[in-house]
Amino acid sequence: MNQSFRDVYEQAPRGLIVKGRIEVGGLASGMAITQPYLILRGERDGPCLWINGSVHGTELNGVLAALDFINGLDPAALRGSVVVTPFANPMATDARQKNTPQDGQDLDQTFPGNASGQLSDRLSASLFATAPDVADLLISMHTMGGPFNSDPYAVYKLHPNGTVGEAELLGYIRNFSPFVACMMNVAPGQGELPGNIAGAIDYQMLSRGKPAFMVELGGGSRVQEDFVRRGVDGFHGVARAMGILDGAPAAPAGICKVSRRHHVMCSAAGLFRADALPGTEIPAGQSIGRVVSAFGEVVQDIVFDRPVKLIGIRSDPVVHTGDRVAFVATQWSQQP
Repeated sequence: MNQSFRDVYEQAPRGLIVKGRIEVGGLASGMAITQPYLILRGERDGPCLWINGSVHGTELNGVLAALDFINGLDPAALRGSVVVTPFANPMATDARQKNTPQDGQDLDQTFPGNASGQLSDRLSASLFATAPDVADLLISMHTMGGPFNSDPYAVYKLHPNGTVGEAELLGYIRNFSPFVACMMNVAPGQGELPGNIAGAIDYQMLSRGKPAFMVELGGGSRVQEDFVRRGVDGFHGVARAMGILDGAPAAPAGICKVSRRHHVMCSAAGLFRADALPGTEIPAGQSIGRVVSAFGEVVQDIVFDRPVKLIGIRSDPVVHTGDRVAFVATQWSQQP
């Protein structure tokens, strides 16, 4: 398109969902690389809620929740606007994989992007050219990876500029009724995840003084309709809290804040059999699962020397030495 996405947003007629594609580049075959978008500007002025989906190509519950949300809104009841970019990384989605197949990068480690860089850098740059100026709040929709089961939870980061505080973020996050809200440490060398965690779109929005956080809406590479509905309900709650929709936000409820978490890897190889469910608190010494050999013998019990809260657990049973089998919290507290 000849117009910039910002121009399209600013010129979008009120009361109608505008649908289009941000042009990013092309493939050798001549196929275009584009990012679809939906814009709904209400009949009254107000803030903008931006929902971004599929930064990772296999994480789809949030995509459907965002589409159901925006397509179910009454423009006459809207004070402000909603933007949905359902497929931030269309190449990864089409390839049914997490990262961009053309350059192997994790898109959510490349923001704010580089319009002259590799494809992932250009994809992130195309979104970030507009998002900080247009959005008053951005929600980055994720799920756990395809081999894992998890109930919906949230992840948030704190930027050292301190413009957006923890209480504000948790206030929005509560609308999704997550079983935990995990504060992610973005400092290098913390060991939670490899790579440039500060390159996530939510962190970069925070650096611009805009509230942003992640919602992990179940498991990847599948559709879980109950979780999709949970996401739609969460968007409605956030929109009410922002004043985009009329009605009082949900009454404040307690939330479990996780301040330390890590992945659990197996040492043995074979088939993993889970003995615990996501969201449960596991006492020290109690197994969350076991690895059995090709002969049916238990070759490893996964146990801990202290209590943990189980965030996600492996559903794909085939494990090799060093594979992830669980994601656990080791430090948490109940927030009022």
